[in-house]
Amino acid sequence: MVHLWVRAESRAHEQRVGITPEGCAALIARGFQVTVEQSPTRIIEAEAYRAAGCAIAAEGAWTGAPKDAIIFGLKELPEDGTPLIHRHIMFGHAYKGQPAGQVLLQRFRAGGGALYDLEYLVDAQGRRVAAFGYWAGYAGAAVALMCWVAQQRGALCGPVGAYATAENMRAALRADLANINAAPPTALIIGALGRVGTGAADLCTAMGVSVTKWDMDETAHGGPFPEVLAHNIFLNCILARPGTPVFVASDAGAAARELSVISDIACDPDSAFSPIKVYDRVTTWETPALRVHNAPALDVTAIDNLPSMLPLESSEDFAAQLLPVLMGLEALDVDIWGRAALAFHEALGGLGAE
Repeated sequence: MVHLWVRAESRAHEQRVGITPEGCAALIARGFQVTVEQSPTRIIEAEAYRAAGCAIAAEGAWTGAPKDAIIFGLKELPEDGTPLIHRHIMFGHAYKGQPAGQVLLQRFRAGGGALYDLEYLVDAQGRRVAAFGYWAGYAGAAVALMCWVAQQRGALCGPVGAYATAENMRAALRADLANINAAPPTALIIGALGRVGTGAADLCTAMGVSVTKWDMDETAHGGPFPEVLAHNIFLNCILARPGTPVFVASDAGAAARELSVISDIACDPDSAFSPIKVYDRVTTWETPALRVHNAPALDVTAIDNLPSMLPLESSEDFAAQLLPVLMGLEALDVDIWGRAALAFHEALGGLGAE
């Protein structure tokens, strides 16, 4: 019998969850055992999972879970260096040479566990089967607008927070835009045809922002891309991969430009493949904007858990996409799960000898 253990998230500002009570009930009806940890921040309370038939465990109890339990979370684990003995489903951010990811892989090797990275759950054509991309794009465009509004006031964007609904977010943005004396900005989206780009474009359109939409055809020549500098806001919605062209060069701040805000929604600055070369670290909810050039200002925002700004809508959307895949957890060595296992073992092999 498959035992799925839904852990509490330990990261600050993380309220999302990858499965709803209704999804848990469906797994239980299929014969799964489901344990859900208590969490003071999860957008869906533990009692709703209890009512669905789940066992409830204390926050952080997964470390003592039965070894055959599959631990399911979204964001990173506590960085305590302990060996990882379980099979984990989560976003590992570990396969592109990221320093923290290398440490995570070492922990799996030390404990004998395995990572089924949510980013690498793909179908036979290599397409991801579940993603938070739409809401990442939506929130990433919203934060970019917040940064632009702050610039019109001669300031750097202050702390951001979560919203109960997307409409609450839009209402707050409309109020901010109404309180400045400036025409709406222009925005260029690269990756506009994907989930992330679609979300970014929808938010911009709702806010009256003129959007230029680019995808693979427009970037196939490999750059440079002066059009990026000709827009007020640039939204990067393309994951960093080998061969991805540079969209914003390291010297872009000193160039003649209209560009004043970059939202790197893909957010992979410590990868060698990052197409945004003017910054080297993520930003946070407390400090969402990093000023990389003055006179004129150029700010970068790169928050790596953007969908948690809309935790209920993004959780429900993602959970609906993922549930059919979770139904196949009995067979971790084939199809979607088998491809994720192969990606993990290839990454583990790339660590070399200890």
